[in-house]
Amino acid sequence: MARHKRLGWHGRVLAAALGVTAVAVATSMWTVQAAPADGRQPQAGASAPSARPQDQTVAKVAADIAHASDRGARGVNITIDDGPDPTWTPQVLRLLKDSGVKATFCMVGTQAQAYPDLVKAVVAGGHRLCDHTISHDTTMDKKSEAYQSKEILDAERMITKASGGVRPQYYRAPGGAFTPYSRQLAASRGMRPLGWNVDSKDFERPGVETIVATVKSELPNGPTILFHDAGGDRSETLAALREVLPWLKEQGYSFGFPVR
Repeated sequence: MARHKRLGWHGRVLAAALGVTAVAVATSMWTVQAAPADGRQPQAGASAPSARPQDQTVAKVAADIAHASDRGARGVNITIDDGPDPTWTPQVLRLLKDSGVKATFCMVGTQAQAYPDLVKAVVAGGHRLCDHTISHDTTMDKKSEAYQSKEILDAERMITKASGGVRPQYYRAPGGAFTPYSRQLAASRGMRPLGWNVDSKDFERPGVETIVATVKSELPNGPTILFHDAGGDRSETLAALREVLPWLKEQGYSFGFPVR
């Protein structure tokens, strides 16, 4: 997995995250929103879960980095990183709905906190949530375990709260900066570490044709494809998805989720 370096935008995210994190520390970063471990939203009318510690436990998942699709050898996973974004996420959601495609949204915690209605819209569309930390620090693997814990667990809390109680089912390290510790921590919280096989490079805005060609050429590497719905102008991403999604269907692929 290539390490992404988009320091300009993510520097601003980091600055915002530091302010939010200071507040989070004053509460408890270890507090977990009570919600089903399988990521499903509680049914209407169901009684609220109690706050007892045993009710806050989650089922641990495998700690190795997932790449495969739950749809098997002819399945592909569309993953969307860095949002939600008020301009681009609604357009991505509309395109996915029109195409009949479900995706996994890897959300930055501060973005989720800022736009809870978009997080809920992602869940309502049948998509899955993924923890992408609170500040998208691509040097996380060089930082302390305490720092890694805060990035992962605070984002988990923010995303779960913003969604109305639906927990993220995956954890994707910014730029692929996983560590054995971060993988084990995420897995202990029921979030499967999530990699990618196909890096569309859409964040570089190289042109729609180049994005499409990259996806087609890298697809033999594996089924998990990386796109973005935040971090700048994503019009090329939308245009590329309009070409890539029907092409994948024509090639006989079905759309699934990463294995857990």
